[in-house]
Amino acid sequence: MNLITYYKYYDRSFKFDMTSPRIGWIGLGSMGLPMATNLQKHLNSIGAPNIIYYNRTISRGDSLKSLAAQPAPSAKDLVTSCDIIFLSLSDDSALESTLDSIIDSEGPEQFVGKVIADTSTVHPDSSAKAQSRLNEKGAKFIASPVFGASPVAAQGKLLWIVAGPDDAVEKINPYLEGVMGRGVIRVGEDQDRNFITAGMMEVVAEAHVLAEKSGLGSKNLEALVEQQYGPLALSMSQRLTTGAYMPARGDRPWSDLNLAIKDVGHGITLAEQSGARLEVAEVAIKHLKDAKQFSEAEGRPLDSSSMYGILRKEAGLSFDTDLVKERDEKK
Repeated sequence: MNLITYYKYYDRSFKFDMTSPRIGWIGLGSMGLPMATNLQKHLNSIGAPNIIYYNRTISRGDSLKSLAAQPAPSAKDLVTSCDIIFLSLSDDSALESTLDSIIDSEGPEQFVGKVIADTSTVHPDSSAKAQSRLNEKGAKFIASPVFGASPVAAQGKLLWIVAGPDDAVEKINPYLEGVMGRGVIRVGEDQDRNFITAGMMEVVAEAHVLAEKSGLGSKNLEALVEQQYGPLALSMSQRLTTGAYMPARGDRPWSDLNLAIKDVGHGITLAEQSGARLEVAEVAIKHLKDAKQFSEAEGRPLDSSSMYGILRKEAGLSFDTDLVKERDEKK
């Protein structure tokens, strides 16, 4: 018995519209949960079938369940029951293991006509492998990494970079802009990488260190950033001035440091394979790796903007700003 049949006969609240695609969601981390939440709210508003979701820790989806989304007992059951499946996974190995669990256990008939959209940021080689494996089963794969930290995901303001077959992209388009994102950039079969964001963060962090050392002050610099460089640069600046770069103990970072190292590393590797060099990305990843060493020594997770703390230390300042110190003292 598949999941649709189960809910149809055993859950009286379950309603299924055969004319609408059934959407599944695998992965409810710091990005996946707010994205899936916005999608479920949208489906509620238009009377479409509820999301079926799966996460290794299924209780992570309790807030989704309260919105009428339906938990799946396994990723395999989810894929069997859904037409469009979004993935939000931590890294390349998580993508591969998830595909192992749903592909190796199912025959080709279970995948024909399905669309799998991966919102994770993984190496192009991993996406190409996933595409090949799914195509062999009759499914279509879309690489759709997103730009923005978890608060941006919660606001439904992510920027989507979409690479995949046109007919498959058309199937997911109604759920992107205005639902989970502020915009969509269509890039054919290729992907851009997140090293651009890391490079911008490096520059903003360096500017803040200079402002503090020179006496200009962070408030004045942030005012300049807001007026001259717009909302994206301002949001990066605010991650530093609000202390988000170094979350309080027990708090989750906006954007995980380890994932940033992974993303920028993919960009550098791709450049090397293409005969190019990303010198700004190389500087950024060095500071990110130094921040990881600091994170491990302190036993606390850091944000992907924590290169700021390393730059502060290199300039003779403490890793934590006065605001962070005052906040932590109150904890």
